[in-house]
Amino acid sequence: MTSRRKPSRFGRWLADLSLTATERAGGSLAFAIAVAVILVWAVTGPLFHFSDTWQLVINTGTTIVTFLMVFLIQRAQNKESKAVQLKLNEIVAGLQGASNRVIDVESLSEEEIEVLRKHYGEMSKEAEKDGTIRESHSIEEARAKSEAKRRSRRAKA
Repeated sequence: MTSRRKPSRFGRWLADLSLTATERAGGSLAFAIAVAVILVWAVTGPLFHFSDTWQLVINTGTTIVTFLMVFLIQRAQNKESKAVQLKLNEIVAGLQGASNRVIDVESLSEEEIEVLRKHYGEMSKEAEKDGTIRESHSIEEARAKSEAKRRSRRAKA
């Protein structure tokens, strides 16, 4: 396992700032401020004769806000995605009979993920033959259960 460096004071400050900005940007107050800015801008249009400078003010402001929000949204999504992956890994690791192949699946290549997708697709098809998807944990187990059920049906007929 690799050791992680302790974040610098500046790094912690940036993390705290972005967390605070993310939390506040999604609130009602932020929306109200945005609406107020647009209303003030629209009302001042006739005062400035709808000039190019008047238009440039709102364009520049919205461009800056959009630019910053892209990074805040991406940071929030990355953090949430990692948290969800950890929770799912914990569930998979704790379930008896669950395949541990999917733990840390997000670090696999696109090709490896496609192989696993096909694997689970095949498991699903085998389970569908039996009328249920909730009983099987592996392709081999699904095939064995399906075959046993088919033999049992043939024996009864």
